[in-house]
Amino acid sequence: MSGRIISESAEALASALTAEYAAIWAYGPVGVRLSGAERKAAVEAEASHRARRDALVVQLSTGGGSVPPDRAGYALPFPVIDRASALRLAVQVEERTAAFWRAALPVSSGAERERALAALVEYAVRATRWRRSAEITPLTVPFPGRPG
Repeated sequence: MSGRIISESAEALASALTAEYAAIWAYGPVGVRLSGAERKAAVEAEASHRARRDALVVQLSTGGGSVPPDRAGYALPFPVIDRASALRLAVQVEERTAAFWRAALPVSSGAERERALAALVEYAVRATRWRRSAEITPLTVPFPGRPG
């Protein structure tokens, strides 16, 4: 693989890591507005984003890439004041994070590409589940991770 492709891959993964940081942060306000099975799903989603973040930090740091720092906080696109806004944010978090993993696909290969595809699929499925909970239609999108 050429140096340019490796650099593009490392950049895409660093961007995905930044998206993972933001997703983890966003699930705090989401989780406190949900209850029961939805709260459990939010906790599981946050844990999944944390696991992917940890794996990326290891991958980037051992592969000679740059590990972008996490920030103290992230701006939410709208206030999370109730269940409906929490579910709407959960959908956005998954769609946005999926977009960063989709961007990593064309510049990655092998196991790295498989991990990017697994993240894209996981987040697309989770966004669909959140859309169903929020009663947002359509439930699915034709090309997950692609800007509408």
